[in-house]
Amino acid sequence: MKTVLLTGFEPFNGASINPAWEAVRALEGWRGEHFRVEVRQLPCVFGQAIEDLVAMVDELHPDMVIAVGQAGGRPDISVERVAINVDDASILDNGGQQPVDAAIASDGPAAYFSTLPIKAIVRALREKGLVAGVSQTAGTFVCNHVFYGLMHHASVQPQPIKAGFIHVPFLPEQAAARPDAPPSMALDDIIAGIKLAVETTVSVDADVRETGGATH
Repeated sequence: MKTVLLTGFEPFNGASINPAWEAVRALEGWRGEHFRVEVRQLPCVFGQAIEDLVAMVDELHPDMVIAVGQAGGRPDISVERVAINVDDASILDNGGQQPVDAAIASDGPAAYFSTLPIKAIVRALREKGLVAGVSQTAGTFVCNHVFYGLMHHASVQPQPIKAGFIHVPFLPEQAAARPDAPPSMALDDIIAGIKLAVETTVSVDADVRETGGATH
């Protein structure tokens, strides 16, 4: 029985809800034939978020970790390819921090690639009619911070861990409250997408090879 750790962030930037956490917490206690899911919330705070995630990994010894975050303004479920070693925040985190051009790990490489089967996940999502794509940037806020910290910690584990990050859009109620009317996705669709990502990660050993690049 494989253990899958799913994390989602608390609300941030004055919001009262975060679709990442709402979707992840709906899967608390979910089990498949060959896996069980553990769900945890992360603070939207530089430093503390990585410390908490590392503690969760060390406690649970998961076979797979998928961290989920909100990417307001994106229309799709974005399966992230790469985490970069920099914090460069355009807004304050929930701890009042706003790091600029700061390394996440002074002893770490410039970047880590996800070890999730990212293109197989995108294919599975699209086959179910969900809007999804491979993303080439996880930003430079707490989402990328956690993604990088996760991969940095996973890189020194005695046993390989499939790990990576997925961004999800605003919920319709969030989009409706904004004057720019950004794209959104129903919570049920986000939950279905995360479930498919877990099932695909559990069942796929080698990622599919197909186009997923970007022209910008």
